[in-house]
Amino acid sequence: MAIDKNFEQFIREIPKAELHVHLEGTIEAEMMFRLAQRNQIKLRFASVSELKQAYEFNDLRDFLILYTEGTRVMRTALDFYDVAMAYLKKMHEQHVLHTEIFIDFQTYLKRNIAPDIIMEGLELAVKDAKEQWGISVLLILCFLRQLGPESALNTFQHVLRFRGQITGIGLASIENGFPPELYRQVFDLARNEGFKLVAHAGEEGPWQYVEGSVDVLKVDRIDHGNNSCQNPELALRIAKMQIPLTLCPLSNIKLKNVDKLENHSAKKMLEKGMLVTINSDDPSYFGGYINENLIAISEALDLTKQQIITLAKNSFKASFIPEERKAELIKLVDNYANGSNK
Repeated sequence: MAIDKNFEQFIREIPKAELHVHLEGTIEAEMMFRLAQRNQIKLRFASVSELKQAYEFNDLRDFLILYTEGTRVMRTALDFYDVAMAYLKKMHEQHVLHTEIFIDFQTYLKRNIAPDIIMEGLELAVKDAKEQWGISVLLILCFLRQLGPESALNTFQHVLRFRGQITGIGLASIENGFPPELYRQVFDLARNEGFKLVAHAGEEGPWQYVEGSVDVLKVDRIDHGNNSCQNPELALRIAKMQIPLTLCPLSNIKLKNVDKLENHSAKKMLEKGMLVTINSDDPSYFGGYINENLIAISEALDLTKQQIITLAKNSFKASFIPEERKAELIKLVDNYANGSNK
């Protein structure tokens, strides 16, 4: 059921954070072609419209083939800066005050593109977004789980050089067949070095992958986590421990992990007291940024205004910013909500 215009405006303008977005997943088709031309890279698509026609995926693996194509256009610090700034400008327009972006070293190391190039572009984007729009940005380096634990360990040595710029360590990409237990060693090392820990789990993988991420990797936050509800005891534990989950509704639909939004678990999770947040994952491929995800899930699940307020507050509670800053941002949500009631 379509929501009314006032409620839609309320969703669009409420202060919020985004905690689950992959930098390369924000490359719009037009940007991909611009960067390809700048770097003299020939794409396998003849036009922007042809590329967009390919945005129909059977599953996560199918999507990652196209996603990897997009990473080929990223070569220079300027490329990473331009992609990050385009996303952050969009976040400013969507009333996002804080975002935590997943980045990747492994894909580029295989092409002899040094992490220093990536970080040069991103550090400048983080600085400029703060100055221009007041958006705070944290970076989370994700290991690609299909590359295995040895590659993750080798990559972690690069991460240590950027401990001042990288806040967290995560696990992403193909989930099935790569249980969290494989990455215990590198996560133990990262924890001992003071990094925050997150992991994709329970997106396409079973609830046991969520449990392993909590009990073995000891993560601070679960990315996706939909399938945790397959085990009521686990869902209860997650709610009790207030381990945040970064849900991505439109992603779940596009990758066919959920058959339709009306069957999404977001509302049930909220009602169980789980600390859930709504995010975009790879917005340029999945049909929407954070506001589009919030509006779509609100329409499908008939969310209330109070539930939207809870989701906005959760997005700050679940973030890795200092507690004092969290309190300030949550107060902004209250002020906005109270003002809208007058």
